[in-house]
Amino acid sequence: MKVAVAKYPIGEPGDFDAFASKQDAFLREAKRRGAQLAVLPEYLSLELAAMFEPATRGDLHASLAAIQPLRGVWLALFADLARELDLHINAGSFLLDGGHGRYRNRSDLFAPDGGRLWQDKLRLTGFEMKTGVIASGDALKVFEVDGVRAGISVCYDSEFPLPVRAQCEAGARLLLVPSCTDTEAGATRVRVGCLARALENRMFVAQAVTAGVAPWSPALDVNTGEAALIAPMDVGLPHDGILAQTHGDEAWAVAELDFEALDASRAQAQVANDRDWTAQYFPTVLRARLERAVDHTQGGAAARA
Repeated sequence: MKVAVAKYPIGEPGDFDAFASKQDAFLREAKRRGAQLAVLPEYLSLELAAMFEPATRGDLHASLAAIQPLRGVWLALFADLARELDLHINAGSFLLDGGHGRYRNRSDLFAPDGGRLWQDKLRLTGFEMKTGVIASGDALKVFEVDGVRAGISVCYDSEFPLPVRAQCEAGARLLLVPSCTDTEAGATRVRVGCLARALENRMFVAQAVTAGVAPWSPALDVNTGEAALIAPMDVGLPHDGILAQTHGDEAWAVAELDFEALDASRAQAQVANDRDWTAQYFPTVLRARLERAVDHTQGGAAARA
C-alpha cells in the first residue's frame, strides 16, 4: 500500500469554498504521487475558523461553536474526494459537539466506496484540559483499509503503549497518527511515541503534522514537526525506522508499505518486541519492590568475632 502523510501548511481560507479548493488540490497531489491512503493532521477543522470575524476566530470556544454548522459539508467534501480520487482519506480531526458544550476530537476515515469510520482522541493534553470544553473519547477501534487492518491514534494518544497494543492485538498492522504540536519538545514526544509504537508492535506508523503559523488562532498559532512514515528498526527495514519524511517546504512524504516484508522481518528478527510482549507479565516483575543495601562487611566481622 502506498501511503502519503501531510505536512499541512495552515492557511487562512476566506470561506468554505476556499478551504474545499485547498483540500482538492492538496489531495490530488497525493494521488498523483501514487497514494492509496492519505493522512491529514489533527485540528484540521480549526482552519475553518479563519473565515469568521476576529472576535470569533480569536476565541477558541466561539470558533468551536462557529464551525459546527459546517460539519455536514465537511463530511460531504471528503466523502466526494475519496470517491472521485479513489483514495482512502484520514481527514485529520474535527472537534465535534457531542452535547452540553463538550467537543470530541474526532478523526474521520473516508473510503472510496462511500464508507466512513472514526476514532475519537482518548487522552487530553494539558492545553485541551485547560479549555474546559474538550472531552475524551471512550472507545478504541480498528478498521479495514484496502485489505489492511489499521488503527488511528490521535497525536497524544500515540505516546501511550497499551491502547496501541490493544489495536495491534486486534490485528492492526498500520497506525495512523494525525498530529499537531506547537513546540519542538511536543514534536519530539509524538515522534518518539510513533517510533516506540512501531518497535513494540511491529507495525507501520503514518504521522501527519501541521506546519506554519496562524496568529489568528489560539490553537493553531505555531506548528512544528515533520510528517513521516515509520517502520520497526529491524533486519530488512530502515535502521532508524524512517521510510520517508518531509523536509523544509515539502507537503507530502510518500512511501510504499510492504506488509509482506513486515511479516517476513519477524522470522529473521534481531529482536521481537511484538512476540515477546507477554514476557513482561511474569509474576515477579508485575510490581517493583524497594531493595535496600545491606552492609555485609559488619555482619562478616561480627561472625568472625
